[in-house]
Amino acid sequence: MSHHPSKPTALTIHIGISACLLGEEVRYNGGHSNSKLCSNEFSQYFEYRRFCPEVAAGFSIPRPTMRLIGDPNKPQLRFSNNPDEDLTDQLISGFEHQLENCDDLDGYILMKNSPSCGMERIKIYQENGHPHMQRGRGLFAQALMSKYPLLPVEEDGRLNDAPLRENFVMRVYAHANFRHEVMEQPSYHNLLQFHSSYKYMLMAHSQRDYRELGQLLAVSNKLPLDELIPRYKACFMQAISEPAKRGNHCNTMQHILGYLKKTVSNDERRGVQNVISQYHREEVNLATPMALLNHYIQRTGSDYIRAQRYFEPYPAALGLRNQV
Repeated sequence: MSHHPSKPTALTIHIGISACLLGEEVRYNGGHSNSKLCSNEFSQYFEYRRFCPEVAAGFSIPRPTMRLIGDPNKPQLRFSNNPDEDLTDQLISGFEHQLENCDDLDGYILMKNSPSCGMERIKIYQENGHPHMQRGRGLFAQALMSKYPLLPVEEDGRLNDAPLRENFVMRVYAHANFRHEVMEQPSYHNLLQFHSSYKYMLMAHSQRDYRELGQLLAVSNKLPLDELIPRYKACFMQAISEPAKRGNHCNTMQHILGYLKKTVSNDERRGVQNVISQYHREEVNLATPMALLNHYIQRTGSDYIRAQRYFEPYPAALGLRNQV
């Protein structure tokens, strides 16, 4: 009997988040940037740990706007109206303690365009007031992503993009499942079971990483567990870091369709293939062929194929595959 992974809904998912995205009035102008997605839809599935590095560092509300100035690789934080005062150390001292308490997080959602929280494309100014061509990250975002390079991190603005939103949530649940099933109970058996349940998700994202992880696990008994698990996690999280391409999804679904050769009629399989082709032509969303394929898999598939998290990588009620 194959191992059935625990359903994603059974997990407690802890997510760090910029406090202003949950409606806290901590922005420089005394306002907030409440995200309906985070406050409403995601809040039913995630337990948030809200944090504002600027308030934690003791900056007032409201406060003058801040900007990053100097070397793009090591910028300094300064008030826009007083560029001579270096605020970098004050901000860092405000978030250092928070960084030490992120081990149990499965993701982080950051405020865009912020000199402290911005994940990408943050302007860094020269001393003459003109921005460098090179953009950067906010100081807290940079420190967070350097300390936890495998943690799923996304910006609120990018979450408006359906493929990025779906991919972020999938990575969050994968990270939580890995922490719960492998990190908390490390064993070769648990790692192999985890990998088995994510095989087709990996195939949909990267054939190369799918093969590489398979090869790593084929010689896993030659590696100490405390070396194998970090190596596997790094490659796994990297493999799923970008949304899967439509063509890769189609190849993966056709591969799974092969499991039904002996148990589903030719006509029914042709029907599934037609819907997969419709998805490839962008006539339907991913949820459509997946639902049809899953119907036959649940009816006649093996325990192994039924246990694939590719069919439900996160709670289906989120409806994310209806939009990609």
